[in-house]
Amino acid sequence: MNTAIRSILGFGLCSLFYSSIFAADITAGEQKASVCFGCHGQEGNSSNPQVPILAGQQAAYLVNQITAFRDNKRVNPVMLMQAKGLSDSDINNVAAYFASRKPKQATGNTSTSMPGAAKATQCSGCHSAGFVGRGAIPKLSGQHPAYLARQLRNFKTGERKSGPMQAIAANLSDADIEQLTAFLGAL
Repeated sequence: MNTAIRSILGFGLCSLFYSSIFAADITAGEQKASVCFGCHGQEGNSSNPQVPILAGQQAAYLVNQITAFRDNKRVNPVMLMQAKGLSDSDINNVAAYFASRKPKQATGNTSTSMPGAAKATQCSGCHSAGFVGRGAIPKLSGQHPAYLARQLRNFKTGERKSGPMQAIAANLSDADIEQLTAFLGAL
């Protein structure tokens, strides 16, 4: 199959996937998401530095992650219990709801975050110049630094799987991770 046909097919499949997210019912998503508020905060704005902020996150990323938890492909006992009863439609609705919410900035101390700016340049290729993510690539800006640091360490040890992220995290020292995540949280 030539490259042009593969590109057209890939675009078509992505369009179908994204159109199902855009057709999601945000009101139904809010009702299903209410059980998430205990950990992830009202409207997905977690105040717990170990729990990610979901408000304003990329819908496609949320769909992928909630589905992975539901299908036990990403391991977290609490998330498995919360996601196991969700249908694909429920997941699309919940993802659309959280993506539609306005995020609150996590934390970030600008005096300690500035060294992380140089390290963040390697993240902008996938996560975008403003670190707002795109499609199935998550938004990093304004996220809790402690949560981001834990995820980078999980990628580094292989506890969380993703070839590109594992390769990038493998080259980060603990100091690099702290500086990088402080910078991202301050955005």
